[in-house]
Amino acid sequence: MKTIGKLAKELDINVETIRFYERKGLIEQPLKPENGYRLYSNAIEHQLKFILKAKALGFTLNEILSLMSLSGNCADVELMGLQKLQLIRNKINDLRRLEKVIQEMTDSCKSNQDPNTCPIINALK
Repeated sequence: MKTIGKLAKELDINVETIRFYERKGLIEQPLKPENGYRLYSNAIEHQLKFILKAKALGFTLNEILSLMSLSGNCADVELMGLQKLQLIRNKINDLRRLEKVIQEMTDSCKSNQDPNTCPIINALK
């Protein structure tokens, strides 16, 4: 059992992040004893670690909430994973297209002979 401050420090997150997750329903807020501080169980610590790992993989808080409720249903979790994978692939394709456009724009600066104009600025106007 740990206080919110100790738990936040160990997980390298802000105390307000834990409170935010409580408000969002991702973790349950422990009861506050009359004389003292709320104590967070190992189970809550494990939930927070799960949330942080899922966030690092790009899952939204709503998706994480769904993942937590589906913990025993591998087929549904697999479907969510495949959907997330498709979103990631789409973003990668978008970034590759963006990279190509930016590269072409910066290449046009190399061949620009007019010091008073910039092809990138002109393209953005």
